[in-house]
Amino acid sequence: MKKILVVGGGPGGYVAAIKAAQMGAQAHIVERREFGGTCLNVGCIPTKALLRSALFYKHVKDGDVAGVKAERVTLDWAEAQAHKQAVVNRLVGGVGGLLKANKVAVHKGEAAFAAPGVVTVDGKAPPQLANPDAVIVASGSVPAPLAFPGADLPAVIDSTGALALAKLPRSVCIVGGGVIGVEFASVFASAGARVAIVELLPEILPSVDAGIARMARVALERAGVRVLTGAKLAAVRQGGADEASVEVEAGGGRLTLAAEKVLVGVGRKPDTAALALEKAGVGTVRGAIKVDGNFETGARGVFAIGDCNAQVMLAHAASAQGEAAVEYILTGRHHYDPRIIPSCIYTEPEIATVGLSLGQARAQGFDAVEGLFDLAGNGKAMIDGGGPGVVKVVADRRLGEVLGVHMIGPHVTEMIAEAVAVMEAEGLVEDLLRTVHPHPTVSEAVGEAARAVFGNAIHWPPRS
Repeated sequence: MKKILVVGGGPGGYVAAIKAAQMGAQAHIVERREFGGTCLNVGCIPTKALLRSALFYKHVKDGDVAGVKAERVTLDWAEAQAHKQAVVNRLVGGVGGLLKANKVAVHKGEAAFAAPGVVTVDGKAPPQLANPDAVIVASGSVPAPLAFPGADLPAVIDSTGALALAKLPRSVCIVGGGVIGVEFASVFASAGARVAIVELLPEILPSVDAGIARMARVALERAGVRVLTGAKLAAVRQGGADEASVEVEAGGGRLTLAAEKVLVGVGRKPDTAALALEKAGVGTVRGAIKVDGNFETGARGVFAIGDCNAQVMLAHAASAQGEAAVEYILTGRHHYDPRIIPSCIYTEPEIATVGLSLGQARAQGFDAVEGLFDLAGNGKAMIDGGGPGVVKVVADRRLGEVLGVHMIGPHVTEMIAEAVAVMEAEGLVEDLLRTVHPHPTVSEAVGEAARAVFGNAIHWPPRS
């Protein structure tokens, strides 16, 4: 029986440990904090829990639900925080229960390498961890810091601090218009705070299809968020007792924003500093562990998955990499395809993407074509608010293979898996359009966008 040691209990690590046990290995896992990693504790789950409370409050307060009238609607931020923490606690406890049910040996403490293949916990070498056949590092990531005058002021927080705020700030300046920045902008703006985003690049969400990113910006601005692009944070200075003065360089000049909190959300970086990777012969690039296509490092028998290898900093990617690494260790092969990893953004409207945009596909040499369907032609989207939305299907013109699917609208984060499944099977546009989508659902728009590749969407006039 092979022994596999996993370092880190986040969505990559605990999934890898359970997968190893299920495949007959002796599985061990080391975790220094709570199970679930960033995602469960200070990332995906708590952010979405707060966002649900904030959005529900906004819709009821603004009378966005047809026929629903309410008076004196309030948001109890403390209660929303308590609900968020209850969800987190339940899920974290659930991970512990799953590890126990699968007979994974749990070791609590700080892991580090003492030599190639030798891992210590809090400076000691437990005999149970001796001579593993493989070590899988799944140490995750931490918020990336940003150096600027005033970075150490109490008003300046990162995403972890934002999730722990005891009271709702009256105003928030968010530095960074990527996924972290726009999701928190949605939380605070929906909850009633005055929000501004400061983004250095020409547009927010640079990793997203350009047209969808523009639609997301319009939606944020309609929700009251001030979006400054091509803008650089110059300094943060103490203003009044509960307010900071944020100096921003934009448009060749300098402007000043007042904010109770300044949230630095410019991204995350691999959390590898405490692992003593050099003692194991594991190489890094700017803190990210270098791996090959099987997630093996330069040190034989040592693997790295998830945020610590910085390939794709998404929880579900970490889980998939964890399963793939275990499969490779135990069978010599795996089924992970880095080209087909979906990405979801929980703004309002939601955004979900997988694969290549039209521009990316053409840049890679494909003779690519795009089918587009506007959600103004979808009944369920209209019922659910009728806001902006679109589904795009990108395909190879000659072969018809689906190269990417990009969506913005209600429920799209629940819909993207259909596209992932088709792409995983190297499916064609015909596979999407021949799928009978239930009515009324927003998912019907996927089939319509697939038809639009050939210029024959049913529920939209022909495009010239």
